[in-house]
Amino acid sequence: MIFNYEANLESARLGHLFKKEEDLFEKDNFEFMGLSQTNKRRWRILRFYMIGWTMACIFLSIVRGLGTQELGQLQFNFPDNILISVILGPILGLISGTAQILVEERIYKFMSIQRLLIIRFLYTILFLVLMVSSAYGIYQLLFGTSLGILDFAFDRGSGAIYFYMLSVDLFLAVLRQVNLMLGEGNLAKLLLGRFYTPREELRIFMFLDLQDSTVLAEKLGHVTYSKLVQDCFNDLGIAISNDAEIYQYVGDEAVLTWPMDEGIENQNLLNTFYNFKQRLEEKRAYYEQKYGCLPFFKAGVHSGIVTVTEVGKYKKEIAYHGDTINTAARIQGKCNELNSELLLSETLKNELLSTRFHFTEMGAVILKGKKGKVTIHAVSENDLQKATA
Repeated sequence: MIFNYEANLESARLGHLFKKEEDLFEKDNFEFMGLSQTNKRRWRILRFYMIGWTMACIFLSIVRGLGTQELGQLQFNFPDNILISVILGPILGLISGTAQILVEERIYKFMSIQRLLIIRFLYTILFLVLMVSSAYGIYQLLFGTSLGILDFAFDRGSGAIYFYMLSVDLFLAVLRQVNLMLGEGNLAKLLLGRFYTPREELRIFMFLDLQDSTVLAEKLGHVTYSKLVQDCFNDLGIAISNDAEIYQYVGDEAVLTWPMDEGIENQNLLNTFYNFKQRLEEKRAYYEQKYGCLPFFKAGVHSGIVTVTEVGKYKKEIAYHGDTINTAARIQGKCNELNSELLLSETLKNELLSTRFHFTEMGAVILKGKKGKVTIHAVSENDLQKATA
């Protein structure tokens, strides 16, 4: 049994090394460009929209350019159509991508649905104006035309093109939301069948649980309590700055995960917890005014082999299975008993060669569902970190 576990562990380590090699080129490029984690995410959004819009424009050019005749005054041949598409596509992608970033970071969840609809309507008008201006400028630069911009904008057949462009914009926005629901970057992997066959990975899992949730729910009522959980998990978005992947939300609990190397690199798994704690503290006035309390989370962390696969026939989900996840959840369940806000297994603690945080051994404890005892450690910030926080 021990031999099989060690063999699986070594296999998972090798698999993770291969995956790391796949991502090395992209990571090196980000480091070369000096991008922070937040800017990496923004670049991925822009890249998604730029590629999507370029493909959409090329598709339109193929449909318009092969076996069809233009209705309007401007006659485009196929090579000219392709050239304009290659130039215009990235420009439209930058516009749509920038709008999406603003929505996710500055607008979403911060205003009513009515205002969001008004903003969406205004954005549609602005997008069409910018699209026409860009297309007119590119055409004038490459080919020249005696048409004014208004004649260009309302040329015969332009209505169908505008309808197509708005449909593409909506389609890309929906794809972005699906990608967020599945987890950043998982949509492409799902479509490529990467999770169709179960495979093993070496990962870290953190279970974050809102404390006194029952008391808060009774005090605030279900609707207000749900808004509190929404706000907390919106603020948990800060975890992406430490390479965390938000795997699941289960009621008032969130499950975060990292590939092993990314989790221990720069103490990402520990920094995630304390950065989230600091974010809540920075918004103390907001939470106390709106909910009459400052939410407080406790966490348990463990690492090991898990299996990742695609599950579900009519509702697809990317799921992780394995004892590692159960152990992390059980460790989190010991936080109140051991009076600690952050606990992690000794297995994981031994991977963290750091003096930035203070570790206190809590001894070997019995975890529900485990035959043997598991040694766990409490984590706390050292005095220097507290002073500079």
